Amino acid sequence: MSKDTIVIREIEPQDNGQLEQVIKACFHEFKIPLEGTAYTDRETPRMFESYQDNRERYFVLDCNGDVLGGGGIKPLTDFEDSVCEIQKMYFSPSARGKGYGRALFEKCLQTAKEYGYESAYIESASQLKAAIHIYESYGFSHLKEAMGNTGHYSCGVWMIKTL
Repeated sequence: MSKDTIVIREIEPQDNGQLEQVIKACFHEFKIPLEGTAYTDRETPRMFESYQDNRERYFVLDCNGDVLGGGGIKPLTDFEDSVCEIQKMYFSPSARGKGYGRALFEKCLQTAKEYGYESAYIESASQLKAAIHIYESYGFSHLKEAMGNTGHYSCGVWMIKTL
């Protein structure tokens, strides 16, 4: 039995610094472009403050006070309000392959349903093959072009699922 306690919880202000490090490290690890992605988003250094409006929520993976990743939902920018975006889902290497990402992803999907969204949209980078495979396993289908106005022009994978 591990002494580590892993919990999925809502983001808190003190999580911002650790979460920004996890997010940005993934871009370097997977060689994802920095411009036109979450790497340069104004929200990334201030994730707690960026998820405080109605119908949006961000969850972190917490291991004994260390933030190992996270993911959240928001209304899809400049699109109909029945569609949310699952966004900024990144995990440190130590958290991968253990089912935590799937559990957090399911929490996002469930929260989206509770908030009344009818569809969930995802943008990703082709380098994130494991993540894309997980999205496909949950019934997300590929789109030919981006929806809404996320500003992530370097993301080349767009997916959607009816909730």
